[in-house]
Amino acid sequence: MKEMKEIKKRSDCPISYVLDFFGDKWSFLIIRDLVFKERKFYKDFLNAEEGIATNILSDRLKRLESIGVIKSKVFEELKTQKEYFLTEKGRDLIPILIEVILWSAKYDSNSAVSGSFVYQAKADKKKLISSLYSKLN
Repeated sequence: MKEMKEIKKRSDCPISYVLDFFGDKWSFLIIRDLVFKERKFYKDFLNAEEGIATNILSDRLKRLESIGVIKSKVFEELKTQKEYFLTEKGRDLIPILIEVILWSAKYDSNSAVSGSFVYQAKADKKKLISSLYSKLN
């Protein structure tokens, strides 16, 4: 497997640090797919509605794995496929994703987020996060 280039930090700013890893438009969508859409195979991500190119998908999966946000393992039922999972570091992004979803729901009148999700996130965010964590185990 091709080794990923080390990501060079631009500064010690915490926002810059996050953008160094997730500043592209695909990484958070892959994490979203793992958390909310139960996608876990390369083909699942490839068939997402945003239409990621194969080379970009392969690169982002490798990058996310190299920084410890996801892990992969050979799928037992079909040895030619890998399954992808969030690591603890990746699961720690779930509250951030929820906040981004709430922000989008507030400012994008065409957002696909359901009213029930928004209600649940606002009513008991800890419970929602807990349920998403347990679904991933």
